[in-house]
Amino acid sequence: MKISSLLFFGLACLSGSVSAAAPDAGPPLAPGYAGLDYVLPEAGAYRLPPLGDAADGAVIDADGGPMRLHQVFGDRIVLLSFIYTRCSDVNGCPLSNHIFYRLKSEMEYLPAVASRLRLVSLSFDPESDTPEALRRFGAGFSYAGNAGDWRFVTTESEVALQPLLAAYRQDIQKNLTRGDEGNGDISHVLRVFLIDANKRIRNIYSVAFLHPDLLLTDVRTLIGEERKQPAGIRAGGVAVAPIDLLHIVRHPPLGLPAVPWPDDNPPTAGKIALGRRLFFDRRLSFNDTISCAMCHVPDQGFTSNALATAVGIEGRSVRRNTPTLYNVAYLDRLFHDGREESLEQQVWGPLLARNEMGNPSVGHVLEKVRRIPGYVEQFRAAFAGRGVGMETLGMALAAYQRSLLAADSAFDRWRYAGQRNAMDASAKRGFGLFTGKAGCAGCHLVGGKHALFTDQRWHNTGVGYRQSMGRDGRKRTVMLAPGVSIAIDSAIIDAVAAPVQADLGRYEISQDPGDRWKYRTPSLRNLTLTAPYMHNGSLRTLEAVVAFYDRGGVPNETLDPLIHPLHLSAAEKSDLVAFLRSLTGRVETLVADVAAAPIGDIARKRRR
Repeated sequence: MKISSLLFFGLACLSGSVSAAAPDAGPPLAPGYAGLDYVLPEAGAYRLPPLGDAADGAVIDADGGPMRLHQVFGDRIVLLSFIYTRCSDVNGCPLSNHIFYRLKSEMEYLPAVASRLRLVSLSFDPESDTPEALRRFGAGFSYAGNAGDWRFVTTESEVALQPLLAAYRQDIQKNLTRGDEGNGDISHVLRVFLIDANKRIRNIYSVAFLHPDLLLTDVRTLIGEERKQPAGIRAGGVAVAPIDLLHIVRHPPLGLPAVPWPDDNPPTAGKIALGRRLFFDRRLSFNDTISCAMCHVPDQGFTSNALATAVGIEGRSVRRNTPTLYNVAYLDRLFHDGREESLEQQVWGPLLARNEMGNPSVGHVLEKVRRIPGYVEQFRAAFAGRGVGMETLGMALAAYQRSLLAADSAFDRWRYAGQRNAMDASAKRGFGLFTGKAGCAGCHLVGGKHALFTDQRWHNTGVGYRQSMGRDGRKRTVMLAPGVSIAIDSAIIDAVAAPVQADLGRYEISQDPGDRWKYRTPSLRNLTLTAPYMHNGSLRTLEAVVAFYDRGGVPNETLDPLIHPLHLSAAEKSDLVAFLRSLTGRVETLVADVAAAPIGDIARKRRR
């Protein structure tokens, strides 16, 4: 199979257009090309016992450099597949390549997984799969995006290959073609190996069990295992310490002030653990399908990178973009329109909303939780004998959300710790623009000892006005696959899509005409994790956000007076984006949980 046809096949699978084979159309497709017909256990709910050591050996990379296979693995969790680029068996190497393509394409939305996972494809056809051939082959998968780490390696010769094949029990048989001994097919049994950071094999997948959702869940299980190891235990040469969420609440990271909490709900380890369990439990939704974590995805900055606006129970659309939960502990008002004033109260909004978790009443939720084994006892332990109630359930979820703190960024280390080289020159110039010419700090406040990057007030930038008045333009961008987008006439989309629900912002709460299309100023921390941007998710990149404000927003009768054309040069826009990127804290301190919707769920939501 040629590279171009293989890539087309992978893109077709990503967009959901590949179906089961028709009669006389060849063998039926392996399960990895379709959705799972069973429910996977939650990541970390099971253990993957070691199956033996992953062998080492001499290889060469796509640049022709000699290496050891363990060097290629590094300190990462690895998925290793043996392939050859000429393979034409749709359920052989192309299946492995398709699975790896899908995993890599989602790495943009799963930074915690991307930071720990490496994909390695090792060719067992060194005569044909030269380094140059592997470079060309890998380039065919460039649509998978820049995130993620997928490496192609081979060996110098058949002689160097044999010890690796024997060690991994990868049997191959060359089928020579008459008149051209070098171009025969290679018969082999497809096997993909999951290898932990200590170079131990933890799972082996055959064709029947090779599915991206399954692989991703297993990878998350290993990541969770690393994080649960006691301090001092080493994984892949890196010391791993357990994450103490209560300690984080009591000792916020650099750049954040002390965490406020209600007098009647001080944080405790028991409340936080209970709230975390509730946060990830799908059974809190009416039909047991949606958890809080499926819209506020930990790997995606506790928001949803794949969707402009959230999708709730039974695919029902939500009007607004999922706000991040990082640093939500500091907010005086919650939701984009500020309709709630405390986390304890806020949790009930999504639980009861028809288009979110869909429960009919408070009593229905409480009765359901009481029937789930273990909850009654955990509530009593966390709340000194008090059982499951409207108040205690809200307090538990609030306690967990207050522990989701993220700072200690390059900006914080530069401004608040005096590390002069923590930010580069471009980001420093960007900060000067942020507080000066661009005027961003007028709403996104920066203090002398800490910075929340929000004034916690409501402003009309014109985004809501443009959407409500149907002035989004004649064409809209539609993503077909990661990195592949096209512009489609708005009239075509409107003809087949449900009408967009009206959204007047803060006015819906205050009924003050001056509050039309006003929304709460979001924090700017961790922006690289929380795309897309604006209350409706209409801007996908930081560059687009800067360009929007440089134009002066969208003029309308109640446009905020702080919004006006900025007349930034291309270099100034680049510097401003560099500064915004400096506001993301270190990943190892950010991700307190490793859980997210399976790839299949993400793809299905995109198609909606």
